[in-house]
Amino acid sequence: MENIINVTYETTGQATAVNEMGMRPMQSRAYNARNSQYILLKAPPASGKSRALMFIALDKLKTGAVKKVIVAVPERSIGKSFLSTKLVKYGFHSDWEVSRKYNLCVPGGENSKVETFKEFMDSEETVLLCTHATLRFAFDKIGATKFANCLVAVDEFHHVSADYESKLGELVRALMKQKNVHILAMTGSYFRGDCIPVLSYQDEAKFYKVTYNYYEQLNGYTYLKSLGIGFHFYTGKYTSAIMEVLDTDKKTILHIPNVNSGESTKDKYIEVDTIIDAIGTVDHVDPVTNIIFVSRRTDGKIIKVADLVNDNASEREKVVEYLRNVKNVDDVDLIIALGMAKEGFDWPYCEHALTVGYRGSLTEIIQIIGRCTRDSVNKTHAQFTNLIAEPDAENEDVVESVNNMLKAITASLLMEQVLAPNFNFKPKSPDGSDNDIEDDRRTIRVGGMRQPSTQNVKNIIDSDLTDLKANILQDPQITKAVSGVVDPDVINKIMIPKIIMTKYPHLSEDEVEEVREHLVADMVIRGSNVKSDGNRRFIDMSGKFINIDELNIDLIDSINPFQQAFEVISKSITPRVLKSIQECIAAFKVNMTDDEAIYLWPKINEFVRVTRRQPSLDALDPTERRLAEALVYLRQLKREQKNG
Repeated sequence: MENIINVTYETTGQATAVNEMGMRPMQSRAYNARNSQYILLKAPPASGKSRALMFIALDKLKTGAVKKVIVAVPERSIGKSFLSTKLVKYGFHSDWEVSRKYNLCVPGGENSKVETFKEFMDSEETVLLCTHATLRFAFDKIGATKFANCLVAVDEFHHVSADYESKLGELVRALMKQKNVHILAMTGSYFRGDCIPVLSYQDEAKFYKVTYNYYEQLNGYTYLKSLGIGFHFYTGKYTSAIMEVLDTDKKTILHIPNVNSGESTKDKYIEVDTIIDAIGTVDHVDPVTNIIFVSRRTDGKIIKVADLVNDNASEREKVVEYLRNVKNVDDVDLIIALGMAKEGFDWPYCEHALTVGYRGSLTEIIQIIGRCTRDSVNKTHAQFTNLIAEPDAENEDVVESVNNMLKAITASLLMEQVLAPNFNFKPKSPDGSDNDIEDDRRTIRVGGMRQPSTQNVKNIIDSDLTDLKANILQDPQITKAVSGVVDPDVINKIMIPKIIMTKYPHLSEDEVEEVREHLVADMVIRGSNVKSDGNRRFIDMSGKFINIDELNIDLIDSINPFQQAFEVISKSITPRVLKSIQECIAAFKVNMTDDEAIYLWPKINEFVRVTRRQPSLDALDPTERRLAEALVYLRQLKREQKNG
């Protein structure tokens, strides 16, 4: 066989190039789904989700699919991404216009905003912009039926939760029960930090999914070529170590620790003052903008600092307003924040996202990373740094944990949630005949296991088994049981079915049992060499179920002495690294035989010859997707032969 195609990845400018309608590649992909009633758009920060909404919403308005568009964002500062925008001059049929009256992402009380919201619903105006909170309060006042013939666009959709206590989740579920309400869900991280799914399985299945990942974005940038990730450990107070990682020559967003965290000194104002003192001396504070001008200790250079930690509403609003209008790279050098300036915050010039303290949610980490990954003329490299207290563990264990975190982060940057091989579990025929079962090396026949009896069960087994496994393995009761003295049969026959029933309340008892059989078989096969016993105890394999371990990738670049501890610095997350990880993940999920892959090899070459690019795993065309799967399958096969 010829060598697998070698592709050189470089900054092509394609991610920011526009077509004849003024759409970037991600926006064009989303626009192609505009006729769907429910659209789930998963794309990184800075990829253009807000403008993608504008294109889709304006088309729905023009065609009469909806009469009104409501855009909801998690906080007021994010609303600026959805303000009036000229689109006609770039080739689109309409401009996006939001009147000042119906832009509710402005200071003011919720009562008056709700009244304005109600007025909008009865007016001739077509576009309203508000926060999630305003949407919830207005919904409580006017009810779901009032949203007839509306497109409701929810930005940062991971704020929704399938939990019955989630107000935003309940609102989305209520709107989906109305036949003539359209929903556009937008997010850069379609997962939560609390182990609760964003949407229930049956609700998510109704959405047309459009995915655009960091690899596609980074590879198509004009200036930004790589992303670095560093974990730095310290002893004592973090303020004594901050200047080891804070480079004031880099445009930086610094998130100090939550006051309730172990890293906090419990006085956030003193922390900000200490950081500023470490930089230099205050020259003056602009009374109009509240920007702090600091004379750097080393050379006297003025460093412009924006303090978002200040609780004084009027003083902080001056800073927020100034940051909204930043136009030049030299307008600000350092932003110090606590809970603000994370998701949806737009500062294209940011080169370094520096955060102090352990972050309990991978979602939060991805959102913070997104602050520095916009393409901008002032940077070729972006950096995320986590400064954290040295853990009570051996250095080798910490390094291994960091590498696993790096793998989880990079997989998340690729919008991936599934990291496991796609085995097919099929019942063994009672008479021993397997003529009706495809001879596939990833097909495992299990005695005593039933065929899926309904489409619901088949859908879960085909596409949701890994997510279900993740829910089970992260469940506090399961974790406690596995590490304790609970009989494995209790876990297997009682606790697991209970979790399945909670996640899929629409399943019957028989359907739950069928899902459980396939789930346990999957766990057993992955954890041992057992061939057929689907009810085998799996307690001993608990440590092997974290599928991130299956990615045999070392992302550690260097380990250096640091503050009586050490620092772990990642290799640069370049397009090549992201592409390699994407292919490793894809290879786990591809269901293909050697014969089919070899048969498709000439077709892959022909595709590359004609299109001058490799087939994409994210292509809408199923034929192209299959060629891409064959390509990653063959590459994985080659890697296995080389390492074998």
